Amino acid sequence: MGRINMDKLALELAFTDDKAKKEELAKKIRTIAYKHGIYASSIEELYKARGRGDFEGTFSVPAINLRTMTYDLAKAIFRVAKKINAGAFIFEIAKSEMGYTSQPAVEYTAVILAAAVKEEWKGPVFVQGDHFQANAKNFKLDPEKEIEGLKDLIVHAIEAGFYNIDIDSSTLVDLSQPTVDRQQRSNYEVCAKLTHFIRQNQPRGIEVSVGGEIGEVGHANSNPEELRAFMNGFKSSLRKGLPGISKVSIQTGTSHGGVVLPDGTVAKVKLDFDTLRTLSKIAKDEYGLAGAVQHGASTLPAEAFGKFPENGTAEVHLATEFQNMVYDSPNFPKDLKDKVYNWLKTTQGAERKADQTEEQFLYSARKKALGQFKKDILSIPQKTKDAIAKEIEAKFEFLFNKLNVKDTRTLTDKYVTLKRVISRKKAKEVVMDGQGAD
Repeated sequence: MGRINMDKLALELAFTDDKAKKEELAKKIRTIAYKHGIYASSIEELYKARGRGDFEGTFSVPAINLRTMTYDLAKAIFRVAKKINAGAFIFEIAKSEMGYTSQPAVEYTAVILAAAVKEEWKGPVFVQGDHFQANAKNFKLDPEKEIEGLKDLIVHAIEAGFYNIDIDSSTLVDLSQPTVDRQQRSNYEVCAKLTHFIRQNQPRGIEVSVGGEIGEVGHANSNPEELRAFMNGFKSSLRKGLPGISKVSIQTGTSHGGVVLPDGTVAKVKLDFDTLRTLSKIAKDEYGLAGAVQHGASTLPAEAFGKFPENGTAEVHLATEFQNMVYDSPNFPKDLKDKVYNWLKTTQGAERKADQTEEQFLYSARKKALGQFKKDILSIPQKTKDAIAKEIEAKFEFLFNKLNVKDTRTLTDKYVTLKRVISRKKAKEVVMDGQGAD
């Protein structure tokens, strides 16, 4: 790494509120990453190969949302990946998370690339936009305005190196309609429209991995009829010849953050693995997709994770538990936690539901404090942050092993082509082969 202090550079990037300065620092980090053989990449070709049956898909790709301590936790993830020779894993952040954690796309990608440099990683790094979601109420009032907002988000995400994007228009499913096709119509039409837009704006030489969604997390479980109605409608709505989606998110009984009990603990959830297995098989066999995607999984009991690869799950999204482990770590400063909770009670009290205990309210609301206290958390002494990250690193290793991504580096090396972005204009970029590039 020469004289470059990646710890300092990543912290400076996360701390600055100046947009131009943030973009300048991100560009610097990305240039350094290229020189070390590290590339923001798309997982599309690996997923296509899985859909074709080119290899036995006995692993489930972990997609990890880092809401806080992103640099430190990303370093821990790269350490685990190197230890077990994993290549198939994704860093992601949702549209909503970028807001309440104060992590714009340009910062998120660059901080992760800085962590990759620090841990001497080589090769692809997959960064994903999770839940690029249509707001049903806004869509009903002005559909074009809502879609334009999502297009703007997509452009900024692609410019930042998000070469994996999950479109979530499942919020537009209308169960009051008389047929399943009619129920799914707005969902598949918007998903097709945004997929087309992504294809128009993706870097030349990089095919962005796009995901769709048929059932909003936290609602009724998905079924084969819904999957087929969505996929058939999507295919007929997408311009002929354009690459479509490579995976589809479904609902199987989970909810984001888990179900919080009155004492603030998370209830055990019974996951419908039969639905996962059935829909993954349909997605793969009938439509050539990598399979089904499971959301809201991080707070599930430990014994559940080994069942995801057993049932053909393509991708598993993990978020809240890592945030919980930061907040609840014995190493997290008590005075800072008290400060966070006092702020929540003072400023977010109106969000508390009438039937919530204080513990339930604080558990569900504390994610909203991560942006407000971002600089305080990042200013925790490095020794303390290292101790917290070490605790969570053990969790990452457990999950990676349970999801069977050990030794998947051979697959990412085989199927993922490294491309260097050397210029950009509205996310339409000129690229050249990454092998041997400076």
